[in-house]
Amino acid sequence: MPVEMLRAPTPTPPPPPATPADGRERVLAACRAMDDAGGPLPPEQLATAAGWSTRQLHRRFAEVTGTTPRAYGEALRAARLGPALAQSRDTVLDAAFATGYGSVRAFYEQGAARLGMTPSAWAGGGRGERLLWTAGPCSLAGEDLQLLVVASLAGVVAVRLGADVEALLAEVAGELPLAQLAREDDALTDVLDAVRALARGSAGPVLPVDVRGTAFQAAVWAALRRIPAGQTRSYAQVAAEVGSPGAVRAVGTACARNPAALVTPCHRVVRSDGGLGGFRWGLEVKRALLDAERG
Repeated sequence: MPVEMLRAPTPTPPPPPATPADGRERVLAACRAMDDAGGPLPPEQLATAAGWSTRQLHRRFAEVTGTTPRAYGEALRAARLGPALAQSRDTVLDAAFATGYGSVRAFYEQGAARLGMTPSAWAGGGRGERLLWTAGPCSLAGEDLQLLVVASLAGVVAVRLGADVEALLAEVAGELPLAQLAREDDALTDVLDAVRALARGSAGPVLPVDVRGTAFQAAVWAALRRIPAGQTRSYAQVAAEVGSPGAVRAVGTACARNPAALVTPCHRVVRSDGGLGGFRWGLEVKRALLDAERG
């Protein structure tokens, strides 16, 4: 027998380790699969989409996004709760199965955490929830405006600026038409003063926020609250901070849907080229807020 046949076969070298960029792309592939499905997928299916083992996927997904594949998928599914419930006001059960929940119990346990209230309360337009509000004058960008603040026992729910308090209140009431909105000027005096101080660019007490949004939106809004006054971050920088560098457009959408402006300072997010980007109350107000913070 030739000696060559006794030699051990040359081992196949292991594949090169994934680069950070490659890792992000693989995680994005798993995210896209869940985006397309509208919710969580079996770990084996996600691992196949990413080209990793299930253990590798779980570890790298957490490194890139700061959350688990399951939590990401649940956040996507929960994001569909509002529209499904709005279209299924006759029965919460219909919405539960329309959004892919296998049981009503899972729908309540997971959906309530995303919505900030029970799904039945959301389906009822905030039925039974008591929200307090107050309003007062606020000068911004040379305009005399009205500042409306809405709060629950958990924190600030909404901040609105405009010329007409009734119109601002109607906007919030339209989002939660069956919530109890009660004016409490005395109880919210300190809260209104603190929000006014933010509009002037002054430091004040840190106000709690009653966060109502998807897991991704909550992560973006938390990142905005970490931006120091007088500083800015680009949409791309915020996307990278929340572990989703490819989600620049989604960050912009989360900023636009920020319900508690000033308290959650979406005005501190600008374009990568230095442009102001967008702002709910116009670029002049956004510029005035940044100028006030910079002194």
